[in-house]
Amino acid sequence: MLRALIFDFDGLLVDTETVLIDAWVQLHDEDGLKADRGILHHIVGHTDVVHDYWTAYAPDIDRATLEERYRTTARQLTLAAPPLPGALALLNAARDAGLKIGLASNSTHAHVEGHLAHRGMLKLFDFIACRDDVAIGKPEPDVYLAALRGLGVDANEAVAFEDSVPGHVAAHRAGLRVVVVPNPSTRHCEFPYGGIILESLADISLKSLTDILNRDSQGR
Repeated sequence: MLRALIFDFDGLLVDTETVLIDAWVQLHDEDGLKADRGILHHIVGHTDVVHDYWTAYAPDIDRATLEERYRTTARQLTLAAPPLPGALALLNAARDAGLKIGLASNSTHAHVEGHLAHRGMLKLFDFIACRDDVAIGKPEPDVYLAALRGLGVDANEAVAFEDSVPGHVAAHRAGLRVVVVPNPSTRHCEFPYGGIILESLADISLKSLTDILNRDSQGR
């Protein structure tokens, strides 16, 4: 029985990941330098990757000023990004159906809840679990396990929605069925635990999701 949906945030409900790459590329363009998007694509969804993003710049560049320019540009682009297609429709359908709605993110509460509030979406969620709630982030399952506890449901009663490799691994390790919706930054990736893989959240309705889950359970 489906009782809850649990969503990632960055790159799934709002594309806050591609805009970070866009901001990085924009700074390079402004400074007459070549940016390789591939350098950043492989870290999307991770919290433990260390990399120097500014190797195209001279070694003596003022890193503090460069980072401040980047943060300003990234924030402007992120705040302007709308909810991704199908996100609001699925969230509202789940609420109307009486399902619990959770969120499990590798970002902080301040980041996630600030962006949800900015878009009038915060009230749609019954429980939000973030990286600052657990000892280890995705791909470990801790943040999803925290979301399940907060919602008061078992893993077999919920479905996770993810856009990144570490995110979908974390959901799988927590025992959840996983719907994967890659964003432009993760479409090149492979998702071995994606029970359903979509181009967009607009490609599935709550009814069609329920029908798929019912067929899968009857086929076991």
